[in-house]
Amino acid sequence: MREKYSWIQYKLHIIVLIIVVISTLIGVKEIKLTNNMVILIIPFIYSLILGLLVYLAKPIKFIGKEQVKFSENFMVLLLGVLIAKLAVSCGQSIFTVFNFGPALILQQIGDLGTLIVIPLALILGFKRESIGMGTSICREPSLSIIGDIFGVKSDEFNGVLIILIIGSILGAIFINILTSVCISFLPIHPYAYAMASGVGSVSMSTASLTSLTGMFPSMATDLEALTACSNILSTVFGIYLTIFVSIPLAEVVYKYLNPILGKKEKSADYSHALEDNDNRSDVENNKFDFSLVDVNFTNIKKSFILLMIFSLITSFGTWLGLNDSFINIFVGMIIISVITIVGMIISAIIPYKVPSIVYISLIGILLVIPGVPTADLISYYVSSVDLTVICIVFMAYVGVAIGEDWQIFKKIGLKGIVITFFVIAGTFLGSAFIAQLVLTLTNFV
Repeated sequence: MREKYSWIQYKLHIIVLIIVVISTLIGVKEIKLTNNMVILIIPFIYSLILGLLVYLAKPIKFIGKEQVKFSENFMVLLLGVLIAKLAVSCGQSIFTVFNFGPALILQQIGDLGTLIVIPLALILGFKRESIGMGTSICREPSLSIIGDIFGVKSDEFNGVLIILIIGSILGAIFINILTSVCISFLPIHPYAYAMASGVGSVSMSTASLTSLTGMFPSMATDLEALTACSNILSTVFGIYLTIFVSIPLAEVVYKYLNPILGKKEKSADYSHALEDNDNRSDVENNKFDFSLVDVNFTNIKKSFILLMIFSLITSFGTWLGLNDSFINIFVGMIIISVITIVGMIISAIIPYKVPSIVYISLIGILLVIPGVPTADLISYYVSSVDLTVICIVFMAYVGVAIGEDWQIFKKIGLKGIVITFFVIAGTFLGSAFIAQLVLTLTNFV
């Protein structure tokens, strides 16, 4: 019986619950740099760090490679939950989103801000890796595009992989702090920052959004809606922007700047560190496959049970932090979980390669558009669910999942960290400036 249900990983969920309780009790902390500049330290940062420490701590023997593999696969489901929550907020404010149409679309051009890292990467000793680093925010779709165009053994592919690994470990923390600093320092409207938060990475988008909603709680629903819509646009149009604009521009910039800034010696060899990423876990993949690529009753049941566990932990964390009705929160989480599973099933059975997050978003939006029969009921319960707490629980699993990336992270070193931070800042600030410009020109702010 114990072996039959070993895929549930009870001990891991108990550890996550403890991490959530600790992080929630610590709460949001303010670091006041000046009279006008405040950095918000959001509890999910503690959650991520504690999750990583749990894996790295030698005395905790029952959190190992198997739990890492579980967490990695579980994150696929949990990203769907984050998208579903944001989609419901988007549906509730759909008419507001339509009013911001020009700004939402044009701010996508700000994603080209990642190109600023190419000269920096050349100065730091990278060669054609800089092309991969500078084409996008370097998430999974970029990995596929660069791998297809340049090959998975190419320097360009290694450049994307470096940003992907470091971004997975530090990206959410960095963009959360960056958002707090920018809000305090730059005269940009929260709506522009919300659009810029939709960078194409669910975890980073949510991390940035939590800073915004923490500072502007009365605008939370509209900010969540704008971020959700922007993130969908980044996911859909980001692929074409990378293929037809970013890569050609990166090639031109590299060709021009490499003779000027590039070092004559060959760039550092990171292949050994990156090869570790392909072979870092020998745990059987099928044991923890919750992606619903293969739709059958067993996989649907496993996914639903695990999302119920996640929902219980999230509901308890929300109740502990906000003292709201546990039942209302839990019902809201069940609704979000069902939207997630249905979206993934549709993505699996429709014979077109459309990411599941698109279907999850569409379902979440359509169910709560004002006037739809389900709108009031779903909005009532899902509004009880706090996005920040979902993020706290999610980041605890992320902390465990990136445990095996830690050695790779140390091998890549400070150069990779600096470039990753510039990639994130480039796309975030580029989009924020363009959104602010369009909002000003259209008299929205």
